[in-house]
Amino acid sequence: MDPLSDVLNLLHLRGASPSRIEVGGPWAMRFRPYPYVKVGAVLTGSCRLAPDGTAPLLLEAGDCYLLTGDRPYQVGSIGDPPVEPVDGHAVYRAARARPGNSSMTVRYGDPEAPDRTVVVGGSIEFDDVTAGLLLSSLPPTAGIPAGNPQAQVLRPTLQLLADETARDRPGSAVMAASLTQILFLQALRAYLELAAEAGESGTGWLGGLSDPQIGAALGHMHRQPAHPWTVGELASAVGMSRSAFALRFRSLVGRPPLDYLMRWRIQRAAAALRGGDRTVASVAAEWGYASESAFSNAFKRVTGQPPARHRTLALRRGERGAAQATG
Repeated sequence: MDPLSDVLNLLHLRGASPSRIEVGGPWAMRFRPYPYVKVGAVLTGSCRLAPDGTAPLLLEAGDCYLLTGDRPYQVGSIGDPPVEPVDGHAVYRAARARPGNSSMTVRYGDPEAPDRTVVVGGSIEFDDVTAGLLLSSLPPTAGIPAGNPQAQVLRPTLQLLADETARDRPGSAVMAASLTQILFLQALRAYLELAAEAGESGTGWLGGLSDPQIGAALGHMHRQPAHPWTVGELASAVGMSRSAFALRFRSLVGRPPLDYLMRWRIQRAAAALRGGDRTVASVAAEWGYASESAFSNAFKRVTGQPPARHRTLALRRGERGAAQATG
């Protein structure tokens, strides 16, 4: 499995709260921070997306975006003078409480105005334990312009999502949530390709994936995580000197190669422990640790808690979730 698929599987990503907003005239909404990732696209019209403390992202019809950063943000019409934003969460609650309105559609202002804007998208949620693997590698906003070749692959998914969010039909909520997840994966791949073309790989494992040699080294580590890799062995495998490899890996990924490998092993081991039916010793051996104590020390350094406690807390969270679902 390639490193991107490997990490995304560990994140347990899922589409959540797909939506469609139809607005017209001058408008602006402010939203509270969202801890994971939002993905969306402008079907018609245009809008301005601006997380606090960042330059606004101006979006036109056909453009797709990713929003992250766990900070408040505003979205609204493009133009002067700027419009005072209203509480976006209140607008969404009021629209969805309106009799006869689609559960996924929000209409605001004059949706029939000539400057009508329609945006579709949704929220993506991850497992809290591993979400940082992705979130630390993404900028607060990333746009995929409609005219870029990478945007072409998104169009069929956008059309399907537009159809599913336009009206309530049997199974629409499940279909739209699945399409939101697919849109996120496509937008993430498009973002990686655009960043690589522009020479703006960024940091974190996404940054490393965009580099041919560092990406190849990550592939070796992900395919054989329990192998006792050395920096020299990894450098040789991708045709680099040890010093040049170590320097470039740290520059792109944000940490030394063996530190990244240790953290990846622990993330995978933590996922195995959360399954609830493995001993700590067996998981330690699977991920290349000669002793349970060495594994426990590394586990606590990465997660902040011993492996047995991590498993116990995960089981309790699962039990509470099951009780809430059946209650």
